[in-house]
Amino acid sequence: MAGSDDVILLDFWVSAFGLRVRIALAEKGIHYEYREENLQNKSPLLLEMNPVHKKIPVLIHQGKPVCESNIIVQYIDEAWHDKSPSLLPSDPYLRAQARFWADFVDKKVYEAAKKIWMTEGEEDRQVAKKELIEVLKVLEGQLGEKPYMVGESFGLADIAMIPFSVWFHTLNEIGKMNIERECPKLAAWVNRCMERESVSKTLPHPHKFYEFVLEMQKKKGH
Repeated sequence: MAGSDDVILLDFWVSAFGLRVRIALAEKGIHYEYREENLQNKSPLLLEMNPVHKKIPVLIHQGKPVCESNIIVQYIDEAWHDKSPSLLPSDPYLRAQARFWADFVDKKVYEAAKKIWMTEGEEDRQVAKKELIEVLKVLEGQLGEKPYMVGESFGLADIAMIPFSVWFHTLNEIGKMNIERECPKLAAWVNRCMERESVSKTLPHPHKFYEFVLEMQKKKGH
């Protein structure tokens, strides 16, 4: 593996998907060049490196792009397999479980959470809140009494989910809900993850995210 200096991350500061990649890089202790993208005016490099989706994050390693956050996290684990810790379990079944729950976050948590601030009417918002809590309770069921999503070690599934904890304050405010009270096991898991420097030093403050969302809503005229 060539020197880790040859790593560039195209990202946007508040992106939950980009935060996954930054946490994985921090876990492995990989040095990289961070390039902030303007999503309203995407750089020629981003368009060249991700011509299919034209989205961040993109990890450029030795001039070659890797796209889609969960795929990037797995790439980081494999490309720097000699660096601890491993982000995926060695057991094939547990690896499959980690991938399943990372995918669950994308397909269920992200979609349910987005609806809270995209929904207009009070009745629709109540439905969206119920859906989100149900999805989060499924994650709580997976956690059970384990410290992390898939067993004893922090890994792919945790990295997939933990950036969305930054959203909880915003969801509580906009949705008039209390995720921590509704999902105490998940709240305890968030606190456990926040004890890791890779997480606490990477995630933006939840209030900063709330300000960002309010600003976006103003621009859209909500």
